[in-house]
Amino acid sequence: MYHLLRRIILVRTPLSVGSFSGSPLKCLRFLLTSSEIVSSPKSASLASNFVDFESNEKPVILLFKNHGFSKSQISELIKKFPQVISTNPEKTLLPKLLFLQSKGLSSPEVAKLVCGFPAILKRSLNRQIIPSFNYIHDLLQTEEKTIAAIKRCGGLLTWDLHNSARPNVEILRQIGVPDSNIASILRSQPRVFLISSIRFKEIVEEVKEMGFNPLRLKFVVAVFALRAMSKSTWKKKVEVYRKWGWPEEEILFAFRRHPCCMMASEDKINGVVDFFVNQIGCESSYIARIPSLISHSLKKRLVPRGSVYQVLLSNGLIKKHVNLPLLFVSTEKRFLDKFIEPHKKRIPELFKLYTEKLEVSSK
Repeated sequence: MYHLLRRIILVRTPLSVGSFSGSPLKCLRFLLTSSEIVSSPKSASLASNFVDFESNEKPVILLFKNHGFSKSQISELIKKFPQVISTNPEKTLLPKLLFLQSKGLSSPEVAKLVCGFPAILKRSLNRQIIPSFNYIHDLLQTEEKTIAAIKRCGGLLTWDLHNSARPNVEILRQIGVPDSNIASILRSQPRVFLISSIRFKEIVEEVKEMGFNPLRLKFVVAVFALRAMSKSTWKKKVEVYRKWGWPEEEILFAFRRHPCCMMASEDKINGVVDFFVNQIGCESSYIARIPSLISHSLKKRLVPRGSVYQVLLSNGLIKKHVNLPLLFVSTEKRFLDKFIEPHKKRIPELFKLYTEKLEVSSK
């Protein structure tokens, strides 16, 4: 009965036995039955372009279709991992899909995860995927948080976390970083730990030397920021701030307040500082005191709200540079309550101006 049920899950409809007609489909038949040819990139692309979903479907394709994979996802998967066609669907693929579903992932979520990280299908379920899942679960404590981390980086299931991530986690624990903060960064930015322990320790030491407190969440955020860029990229961003007149102490001060200010691209940094200096009339050093402004979208947040600020300023309804953090950083509801609603009668067009700027940003 067990094998019968597995067979029903795998193949819900019988294979058709009609003959192929036309050279592309004949070519596909040859590709799908030749493991040597299908493993080449050029042939993989051809195979994915001509997968026949109507007749003579391979059991592998039927398996994917019956587990929520769309035609385009199947084609893309075969292009990335052509050897999957010759994989045993019942013994190798099905258990992995069922395991992910058993942990709370829906069929579309499993399909998205596998297509994004096809290496999952290459790894052993018992020796790799399950141990990695359990290790993440031990750190995050709940399946919900574990699934969230895996959705962000499915590659976590393809790494030997005991030999890659575990040493880096221990480095943080040894200097007093709370497990709750380690779990927070693992859940939101799991790739931070997928690096050699030698380089990871160097980064941790740099963050300590910059004055970050290991007990604070900002410590692991700063580790992530340095982990996410090369030393040369860091230097380039430092130079951008210097061109706006920031001394090294001010750059470090801003980084300590909001580590993500160094995560923005050079163009983004230039754009935000230019906006506040030339449109709002602030000194460039003002941004160093509120570096979180760098992380906000120019088009979707800063420019629309800046236009409201300029109208209020020109009408004498707000003092220059007063409440700027509240104006630009507050939630949408608080912004409307504080800067739009009180002035509707005197400036009826204020809300329209604001919404028009938002509409422009969405195009």
